[in-house]
Amino acid sequence: MTDESVDVGTRTSIHPSAQVDGRVSLAQWATVGAEAVVEADAVCGVGVYIGRAARVGRSARIGARAVLVDAETSGHGVVLEEGVDIGSNATIMAGVVVGAGAQVRPGAVVTRSIPPAAIVEGNPAIIVGYVATQSSPVMAPGLRREPVSGTGVRGVTLHEFPIIRDLRGGLSVGEFERDIPFKPLRYFMVFDVPSKETRGEHAHRECHQFLLCVSGSCAVVADDGRQRLEVTLDTPNRGIYLPPMTWGIQYKYSADALLLVFASHHYDAKDYIRDYREFLDIVQALPA
Repeated sequence: MTDESVDVGTRTSIHPSAQVDGRVSLAQWATVGAEAVVEADAVCGVGVYIGRAARVGRSARIGARAVLVDAETSGHGVVLEEGVDIGSNATIMAGVVVGAGAQVRPGAVVTRSIPPAAIVEGNPAIIVGYVATQSSPVMAPGLRREPVSGTGVRGVTLHEFPIIRDLRGGLSVGEFERDIPFKPLRYFMVFDVPSKETRGEHAHRECHQFLLCVSGSCAVVADDGRQRLEVTLDTPNRGIYLPPMTWGIQYKYSADALLLVFASHHYDAKDYIRDYREFLDIVQALPA
């Protein structure tokens, strides 16, 4: 059943058994499957696919090419940005924003907003990965990486520092402007992070950063707008260098994780880019 006030674009397909309420906008190439429900005031972009028995709540905003497979946006004001993929039997709660390109795995219950390109699962859903992200290769025990190695992400490098051991314990050392390619003006430490939490999610315009997990472990995602890499920091002599204009994310913190970050600049709120779309607009204008 389709309300007469529905705004339907060209090449839009609505199954006869679907229920589409009033003041709904369906852009061209949108599909509404059998027994699906689209509640009043929802807006669906180009190529949206609403699968069988899926439910789109009131005032939802669904971006272009988003896919809902037998899923539900529960309550008012859900925003699914472009390219989102919502798995079967997943539930998106009222007011949640699912960032562009994110994936919600089947059965997940999403109670908080999700950043772009994140992969979430569980009830309540937590971030378990990022779409199209390469992983740094795992080294066999006893083998040593090169002191500095490239990553394929623009300017990002992995650093392995020597470990010196004797009866008094172990020591690892690195020198700024030699082993680490800048002189720091600031440091900060991150600790006592619940394992489900994600930190970072920003880039810097001018500030360089170097990250070491001196206790426990955490994962670092480095993204230059074209390539994305995930690295696990799980030993105090392994670090990662993030140059300016690198989108950085830290997550998967162990309970005992202590992340030490050196920065080339004093804190300046204007140096931060916190919107991923803005970041992409800037880096896509840079030379390849």
